[in-house]
Amino acid sequence: MDINILLSLQDFRNGIGSVFTGFLSKMSLIGEMEVVLIIIALIYWCVSKSYGTYFLMGWSGNRVVNGLLKVTACVYRPWIRDPRVVPDSAAMAAATGYSFPSGHSMNAASLYGGGAIRKELPRILRVSLAIIFVLIAFSRIFLGVHTPQDILIGSAAGLFMMWLTMKLTERIDADSKKDIPVMCVGIAIAIAVAIFAAFKSYPEDYDTAGKLLVDGAKMAKDTYKGVGWCIGFFAGWVLERRYVVFSTDIPIIRRMTRLVTGLLSYYAVTLILKAILNNYLPTVSATILTTFIQTFYVTFVFPWFIKRRERKTE
Repeated sequence: MDINILLSLQDFRNGIGSVFTGFLSKMSLIGEMEVVLIIIALIYWCVSKSYGTYFLMGWSGNRVVNGLLKVTACVYRPWIRDPRVVPDSAAMAAATGYSFPSGHSMNAASLYGGGAIRKELPRILRVSLAIIFVLIAFSRIFLGVHTPQDILIGSAAGLFMMWLTMKLTERIDADSKKDIPVMCVGIAIAIAVAIFAAFKSYPEDYDTAGKLLVDGAKMAKDTYKGVGWCIGFFAGWVLERRYVVFSTDIPIIRRMTRLVTGLLSYYAVTLILKAILNNYLPTVSATILTTFIQTFYVTFVFPWFIKRRERKTE
């Protein structure tokens, strides 16, 4: 049934539905892992530290859960399961890892869905975020890179994780000493997922020419990314809470300064380090360390920098 739905959408997309392809491709783009991370980082640095922490914690958890589910289920992408499925070429090129559940749907649930479930936010904002969330999830089946099952389970799992994160952050706010136990549990789970992904067996199916259809080791790369992001978040989060304690209650000019310097420094640091680490470390180690640096930079290094810098200018 999933494949039949994709084939029907494919016929529509190749016909009059082609006018929607560009729009839904852009919706899919704002559900990318790195795009969601930098949007959340800007919220954390410049808008609301509290909401930024909530989004970062939920997103980090969702990345680990998504990675675990993907390497556990090992579901092939739709075009591998049925050659009649011909996805949008650009979306296909960016579709990494196994198919189930949809990573974009869980990313969208972390930010847009995570905002939509916060009842204290203005209604118009919550409705807008919910619409964006639904459009991102739908874009993945419209473009042919996921099945309806992938996006439904991904969306449900992502929203559930954000609900759990909301309850967890409320408890931490009520008792700040709980941050260390939460960090230890989060890092322990991430490490366990990495070990599981490294040592489990993966399906080895071949085509008629004897070529391996899917390399399980390559499919696990997204899982290792999630592990690095999760560990980097928890380590940086606790260090910032205890040794930096920056604030987002600042004038608009200072917010804009943080936005510009944060974006530029984030991309400079991560792109340079990514190139260096990929050249000198094994693939798995480089992947985990690179993503660790990204969230550690977001949660601790840049806040430490701006706290020192802004103190000097006061």
